[in-house]
Amino acid sequence: MAAQAASPDITDVQLIARCIVGDDRHAFAELVKRHQSAVRACLRKLTAGNHALADDLAQDTFVLAWRNLKSFRQEARFSTWLYRIATNCWLAHARKRHEELLGDRDDGVADGDGETADGHAASEADHAAGTTMRLDLERAMATLSDAERAAIVQCYHNDLSHEEAAYVLGCPVGTVKTHVLRGKQKLKRALAAWAPSASD
Repeated sequence: MAAQAASPDITDVQLIARCIVGDDRHAFAELVKRHQSAVRACLRKLTAGNHALADDLAQDTFVLAWRNLKSFRQEARFSTWLYRIATNCWLAHARKRHEELLGDRDDGVADGDGETADGHAASEADHAAGTTMRLDLERAMATLSDAERAAIVQCYHNDLSHEEAAYVLGCPVGTVKTHVLRGKQKLKRALAAWAPSASD
């Protein structure tokens, strides 16, 4: 009919139906617009603040969501399904990166190590000026195992129940609870050790 742009009162389910039945890319663009900031924010937490990587993985997430939309069974909210895809993208990237690190350890050390370390330290120092707490949290999140970080992000950042997080992560609810508990304990220790100094 008339309006190409979806009005806010059209539900995600209706937009998904348009995508599946009519191969409607405008409807999918609306779904991306609605959910991209939440997916990006989720991935930024998972990548411990690596915005460029999070944006790349968000793009991969929506490409996979478009390809697999017909398999969305609506047993969970669409946003929860997207978090599952995003988490799987991040885990796949993490696995690939671990394999690369194991293969290339010696090569990377020799190549201009000093210059990049100095540049990184300087930019980190500038960045830390007004955002000490956020950086401390990102560093603390980076100390968690992939499973612990994923569980913490789903339950606290994405505000999912343990059951929803179990669906996203594809593991039993008890496992999610264990990862959350261990992750919280590690974060408490890490943040206590890195508490901002009195020169604030």
